[in-house]
Amino acid sequence: MHQNMNKIETITSQLETTGTGHDLLRYVALPELLGEDAPSILYVLGKNIARQMTFTSIDEIIQFFHQTGWGSLELIKEKKHDHIFKLQTRIISKRHEEGIQTDYRLEAGFLAASMEQLFPESCECIEEEKPKKNYVELRIQRF
Repeated sequence: MHQNMNKIETITSQLETTGTGHDLLRYVALPELLGEDAPSILYVLGKNIARQMTFTSIDEIIQFFHQTGWGSLELIKEKKHDHIFKLQTRIISKRHEEGIQTDYRLEAGFLAASMEQLFPESCECIEEEKPKKNYVELRIQRF
């Protein structure tokens, strides 16, 4: 019982610094349920969610990220077959400060499938946390 209370206190503390009860599902329940396949499954889940929507511009995708509370998405670099986005929120900064282990595979999958709606090519998204700069870089590669 004591060990369970410590875990609950840790989770509660993390939620107070990182946002909402959504984090409890996302960073505790889902990884435990999905096990080592969690990153791959979350990526596919993100792609499936995006495929249920229609996007006609990068601005609409950026607006979706903002409206869902995923953060401020900004296109920072565009090349012939690459787009680099910066995902930033106060919550991401706090997670870095607190050392809370997170991933952004759901957002990466969502962004990849959303960009596939705008370009006639397959897209892959790789995310890289930039803890010193307090953001996550999402790099779309079109094939």
